[in-house]
Amino acid sequence: MSRVVTVGAAQMGPIQRAEGRAAVIERMLALLAKAHEKNCDLVVFPELALTTFFPRWYMEDQAEVDTWFESAMPSNETQPLFTAAKEYGLGFYLGYAELIEEDGAPHHYNTSILVDKSGETVLKYRKIHLPGHDEYDPGRTHQHLEKRYFEVGNLGFPVTRTMDGVMGMCLCNDRRWPETYRVMGLQGVEMLMLGYNTPTINSLSDEAPHLRMFHNHVTMQAGAYQNSTWVVGVAKAGNEDDNDLMGGSVIVAPSGEIVAQCHTLGDELIVADCDLDDCVFGRETIFNFAAHRRPEHYKLITERTGAIPPE
Repeated sequence: MSRVVTVGAAQMGPIQRAEGRAAVIERMLALLAKAHEKNCDLVVFPELALTTFFPRWYMEDQAEVDTWFESAMPSNETQPLFTAAKEYGLGFYLGYAELIEEDGAPHHYNTSILVDKSGETVLKYRKIHLPGHDEYDPGRTHQHLEKRYFEVGNLGFPVTRTMDGVMGMCLCNDRRWPETYRVMGLQGVEMLMLGYNTPTINSLSDEAPHLRMFHNHVTMQAGAYQNSTWVVGVAKAGNEDDNDLMGGSVIVAPSGEIVAQCHTLGDELIVADCDLDDCVFGRETIFNFAAHRRPEHYKLITERTGAIPPE
């Protein structure tokens, strides 16, 4: 018996710095309505879906930085998303900047949540692989200050059983690291959702845009294939305040094949019927972890961060 989850990848076009959350929420509600019309069970939004990609700006005033963060989820502004999802009977993944008090101190994370069909948050993830730098760099065409504004996530890579499957999440740069997929693969993940805001141009090199898109897709395809899981990667795309973000949102099957892809740089919904039972073949054959993995030979992966060649 198949376990089909109809997934909508809700790519979003650019969000300008001056654009308020209310206008963004209206765009997201329109995408949810389209997903409902197409009988989606689950909608995946991008990373930092509620605002522009603010880490491209250098800010010293913490109060200014904090205006880009959400101190409650849902909030008065975001509650309509939860209400609509519950009314439609569909779940959603949402990426946002989280400001939370823990152990008596404020903490800032690049966060995603998974909301089920009842409108309840059932899983939270905080980004672990933060890219970029933490101080102003005059050598860059644009800044990438995630290390300045966010802390490394402290929740690991959790998964949960919901919507008839095992679901997991990550964010943007996490997709480039095989450990991301494997840690969730070892927990039996069947659908891995990730949002991203990725510049079309590398601020430190003349790397071609087509090569960056290739890397964007190949990492998700490899992660899907090597862990026999569905991967749903969703972009915020287009020109934000004269900074170009790549699109290329995709739904990837456990075979590593792209089954749906966005072809614009604007708000766009792509839909695929994802049979979670398609994960079984890979897990019972070439990627049968219990039969073939040899963790006693993988110790360097957790004992060492940087590469050290032999002398």
